[in-house]
Amino acid sequence: MSRRPEEHAFLAIVGPTGAGKTALSLSVAQALGGEIVSMDSRQVYRGMDIGTAKVTLADRGRAPHHGLDLIDPDEIYSAGRFARDARVWIRDIRSRGRVPILVGGTGFFLRALTHPLFEEPPMDPGRRTRLQRWHEDMPVEELEEWAGALDPVRSPVAKQGGRQRLVRACLLPLMTGRPLSWWHARSPGPAPLTGLVLVVAVPVDVLDRRIDERVSQMEREGLVAEVQALLHAGYGEDSPGLSAVGYREVVEHLTGRTTLQDAMERTRRATRQYARRQRTWFRRQLPSGALELDGTRPVGELTAQAVSAWRRSATA
Repeated sequence: MSRRPEEHAFLAIVGPTGAGKTALSLSVAQALGGEIVSMDSRQVYRGMDIGTAKVTLADRGRAPHHGLDLIDPDEIYSAGRFARDARVWIRDIRSRGRVPILVGGTGFFLRALTHPLFEEPPMDPGRRTRLQRWHEDMPVEELEEWAGALDPVRSPVAKQGGRQRLVRACLLPLMTGRPLSWWHARSPGPAPLTGLVLVVAVPVDVLDRRIDERVSQMEREGLVAEVQALLHAGYGEDSPGLSAVGYREVVEHLTGRTTLQDAMERTRRATRQYARRQRTWFRRQLPSGALELDGTRPVGELTAQAVSAWRRSATA
């Protein structure tokens, strides 16, 4: 087992949807004696397995997992809450002499650990989801105008952080009546954690093909039935979980607003757009020491590179 370096609290494997993070993380976890912390904002939801490409129960047997199936679809799981939970998981994993391996495409979750956030005040989940959808449909230029008007102090920082930071800079003042800068000054965050970050990079054309096949596989595996079960359980389309890509499109199909074929095609398109935003975020926001892995190479080759990088960091 690799010695845990004091300068790195964790190993992170990040990248866009469809890059191959899950298979790589399982292989690396077995090689290093690690435990996996999911860094996916959708996989926290119970009952949402197919549409989030959640790791199977069989694969969970290959390495312990944390951060899956935490809340119901009508609840919100913020980056701040992830950071609090992840700190506990990381501490416990390290106390067992094992390697914490953070895996996912939700870059803001990683940043919440390396650049800690204040603790958000309670906010109505349904209203937050509606506002978030409204802002997510805006062009970036319009979002920047909103952020500048709502919080002139923090808007320059939000602009550097991309769309997700801009949406958050707009949401908080609209939901609480106080700008983000006010909350930051009032609620300073904990000390930052550092980690070795590996980015799985894949050419856009390859990524698009993988995404198209993944959506087709989700349909074959029963995505429509999964969404139907959530609706029957009483969750509405305003539930935060059902705002996720794939779920909102299938909800529109099940409520008679579009065909299944159109819902699946729009899911493919939305997922490709989401993956592009992830690629942009990782290019702009990751620390300078992040290492890039070629996601088109075999898993065994990438595993060897990841293990070598971690062990080198332990002796640096």
